[in-house]
Amino acid sequence: MTSKAVFAKYNSPLYDSAAMDGIAVESKKTIGARENKPIMLKKEDYVVIDTGDPVFQPFDSVIMVENIEQEEDGSVLIRKAAAPWQHIRPVGEDIVQGEMILPSSHKIRPIDIGVLISGGVTEIEVIKKLKVGIYPTGTEMIEARDNPKIGQIIESNSMMFSALIEENGSIPFRHSALPDDYELIKNTIKDAIKEYDMLIINAGSSAGTEDYTANILKEIGEVVVHGVAIKPGKPVILGIVDNKPVIGLPGYPVSAYITYQKFVVPILELMGNKVKKEQDTIEANIARRVVSSIKHEEYIRVKVGKVGERYVAIPLARGAGAAMSLVRADGFCIIDQNLEGLEAGDRVKILLNKRVSELEQTLVSIGSHDLILDIIADMMSEKYPGEYLSSSHVGSMAGLLSLKREEAHMAPIHILDDKTSRYNIPIVKEILGDRPMALIKGVGRIQGIMVQKENKLGIKGIKDLIKHRYINRQRGAGTRIMLDFKLKEAGISPEEITGYDREAATHMAVAVAIKNNSADAGMGILSAAKAVDLDFIPIANEEYDFAIPVENLELKQVKDFIEILKSHEFKNKLIQMGGYSTEKTGEIVIIK
Repeated sequence: MTSKAVFAKYNSPLYDSAAMDGIAVESKKTIGARENKPIMLKKEDYVVIDTGDPVFQPFDSVIMVENIEQEEDGSVLIRKAAAPWQHIRPVGEDIVQGEMILPSSHKIRPIDIGVLISGGVTEIEVIKKLKVGIYPTGTEMIEARDNPKIGQIIESNSMMFSALIEENGSIPFRHSALPDDYELIKNTIKDAIKEYDMLIINAGSSAGTEDYTANILKEIGEVVVHGVAIKPGKPVILGIVDNKPVIGLPGYPVSAYITYQKFVVPILELMGNKVKKEQDTIEANIARRVVSSIKHEEYIRVKVGKVGERYVAIPLARGAGAAMSLVRADGFCIIDQNLEGLEAGDRVKILLNKRVSELEQTLVSIGSHDLILDIIADMMSEKYPGEYLSSSHVGSMAGLLSLKREEAHMAPIHILDDKTSRYNIPIVKEILGDRPMALIKGVGRIQGIMVQKENKLGIKGIKDLIKHRYINRQRGAGTRIMLDFKLKEAGISPEEITGYDREAATHMAVAVAIKNNSADAGMGILSAAKAVDLDFIPIANEEYDFAIPVENLELKQVKDFIEILKSHEFKNKLIQMGGYSTEKTGEIVIIK
């Protein structure tokens, strides 16, 4: 980035020059030439010239070689008069000596370098790239290359900070995590502040027994701020040591990211004299009720898509440690301090992480979870660049209600009607009977009880669940509805199931809980059990389909989605995963 304006040393071009291959002539000697009355120019009346050659007086025009007829004696015949300065680049046409080429605080682009050279500028003064030292803290932190043990955490925030700092145009210097040792951290900061323009100390900013950063900064410098009214990200520290900023960022990944953007970026921009890059914003309808504390400004991660003529924002996981929510998020909905939250359907402003144009081609799916959604999303982005599948896993019933509120293009569902023993169609009629609806047939899949490998507890069926720790799906999930149906069949009350009220949002979340021995059993699909190497007791075959308003079948994203469902590549992936059947996959059923 330029530190001050840059001015041209030379003209470009340096002299009057030919813009075409041909002959240089005196334009006055060509007056009157026309198609039926050509003029003959003798050898002494012109000079042969190539593009870029200087044009000297008395010549003041260039005739292209295609427009002359060469005679054997060296003379040329022309059939059109040449205008003065025709096909001549005058001196300084592009760059005039002394004019400004680049202003101050300008980010230098590749095209700028070519123009600078043309203007005779080979050296310029630039704003020095800031050097930022990154120091994670925590005795429990290990490097990614190490194998983690119980009680250890792979340190990842510093890698994220490094990439963000480079994106900002500064130079990151990442260091391995410092153990929770007061004197070691203090001495490290004192030495590092001599070398770097800014320090980021990650973790240790809260009020735990081993959170030393604030006290160290008070001892060797100044703490300007400790704690802000932002959620997540409250325990941020803004300090100064030797007149240089030292920022203490929280350890949870989401808190770390938000506070980096909120505090580190503006400081880097100020120190580097950079113009702030504004993010795109849109207005959207929030898809679900969100409760917030009046004490904080809260950043809600959201998925965003355009349904009809409006944008819809779907809240994601809110935990400060839910790093995947940052990966999945299309942006942030910021709930102002002193607000208690948002109601479903409220109009909100969204700060986007992606371009608005990408949202136009996003297929919004809200409903039941299945691993195939990740497969389809990957295949869509690969096969149809620029198109995206945005999935929110809220359960079948919540998905249908989202369709009713026109917040999604489609809803993955698998709901068994206990009166007719039919899947999906009865519930769609019940919830959306006033709207023309269809089903895109998905997959047949096996629902069952996932248990730990070798099933040492001897779980064989629904009746055995009353003896062990259970993990359930959320209310409205098709899997939970099936469980309730099976419990009723078996004459078992939900109150008899230990863990019935413990909820997980996806089949994989249930599977991982069982794998890690925090639960003994949970209902789910065979593919999830296989993915984490669990045993599986089949309970029922079910139909996993996509409920969709009939008019949405005409959307290009939906047509492409259906093509993927029908493809051999997709079906082969399901065979590898196991637990699925595809006899009707991709078929359209109009619900009447």
